[in-house]
Amino acid sequence: MKKFFGEFKKFITRGNVLDMAVGVIVGGAFTAIVNALSNNILKPIINWLLALILGKDSLSEVYTVLKPVYVDSVIEGNTVQVLDLTQSIYIDWGAFINAIINFILIAFVLFCIVKAINTANEGFKKGAHKYDPLTSDEIIAYRREGKKSKEILAIAQEKAEKLAEEKRIADEEAAKNAPKTEAQLLAEIADLLKAQQSK
Repeated sequence: MKKFFGEFKKFITRGNVLDMAVGVIVGGAFTAIVNALSNNILKPIINWLLALILGKDSLSEVYTVLKPVYVDSVIEGNTVQVLDLTQSIYIDWGAFINAIINFILIAFVLFCIVKAINTANEGFKKGAHKYDPLTSDEIIAYRREGKKSKEILAIAQEKAEKLAEEKRIADEEAAKNAPKTEAQLLAEIADLLKAQQSK
């Protein structure tokens, strides 16, 4: 039993599970926002436009009756036969159009939000690499000193050039101290033999 609870604890504290739980919670809240935007703002406008085009009060009135069932209803003292949609068989084009509109609106809103987040992330990445090779602490320190972006960029460029020079010198030293390859040793032996023969 102890082993079972140990494995369970390991499972629920795994990073992927926590990330997934946060994603589900945020996704639920996000769905409510998207649905509110879609159902309460965008869809009524589109319904109104479609209603103007189709000549009905709303999309709920756009249907094709296959088997009508009428019931008696009293309107202003007169008995009138009224179509009973609860008992009739009909094709509800309005509900279908509403579902399509809802899907397109949710997809469009999600696309816009994801695009905005991706654009912001790209901006942050560009901003982060703008001052390479300075660290964020160094950038903050320079900003506190009152240095402007151009000055910080110049300092970053100087540091980058200095680091590149140090790397070049280190590479040259490493090349000098590196053990010689077989090809280099054979070339040196051949040069020595040629020098001996020429003497």
